[in-house]
Amino acid sequence: MPASALMNVMIAAARKAGRGLARDFGEVEQLQVSIKGPANFASSADHRSEETLFRELSKARPGYGFLMEERGVVEGPDKTHRWIVDPLDGTTNFLHGIPLFTIAIALERDGEIVAAVVYNPIHDELYTAEKGQGAFVNNRRLRVAARKTLADAVIATGIPHRGRAGHARFLAECKTLMGQVAGIRRTGAATIDLAWVAAGRFDGYAEHNLGAWDLAAGSLLVREAGGHVSDIDGTPNILKAGSIVAGNAHIHRALLEALAEAGTAD
Repeated sequence: MPASALMNVMIAAARKAGRGLARDFGEVEQLQVSIKGPANFASSADHRSEETLFRELSKARPGYGFLMEERGVVEGPDKTHRWIVDPLDGTTNFLHGIPLFTIAIALERDGEIVAAVVYNPIHDELYTAEKGQGAFVNNRRLRVAARKTLADAVIATGIPHRGRAGHARFLAECKTLMGQVAGIRRTGAATIDLAWVAAGRFDGYAEHNLGAWDLAAGSLLVREAGGHVSDIDGTPNILKAGSIVAGNAHIHRALLEALAEAGTAD
């Protein structure tokens, strides 16, 4: 199916920023790295990628607002549209030479995510979705996995690192899940976890304490691939809650039940 004009804009911006990240990834040891927070690094590559995306998207759709990981909120005269952008998800992977990182762009219209791009420039995997049009990777249609029980499922999650809250809660949840699932994985990039749920590589995904830019694009990919997405309480408002549970209908429900069973120790 030919890409829409909107999707062409998003893909072009992601690919242009991706070329810059790929160049910088090849010279990762020479990057000027600054510390943004405990175990949370921001690189010059991150800022260059965000500048490219801001410039390209602003040029193509003047007036749209932005929510960006580095810039924060940028108001535009068009209050009905907002780009939600992560210029480099998986920064720690990037800086350690691990080729699992992405650019993520989502378009929010009247409070609803209607279009998404997640691009891994090293593997040249381009994930796209528009509301009601399905989800794709490099033009191949995506469907979530069909497994129905946690016993058969591989589940992705994130591990809170130094300086982040939720260590005790993670250990309690991980202990509960370990006894029920076929495997637990951690990629270091929420957008990859969600894209891989959409692609059926992971059966489900759950994580806490995420930003809207981590969740917006990937959540639409999962929904358009036939999956279910909610916050940890089962409500749809993931961008404000900052937590996510994703999978097909069976795995999503089972994950919610398992996480509730684990409790909220911290």
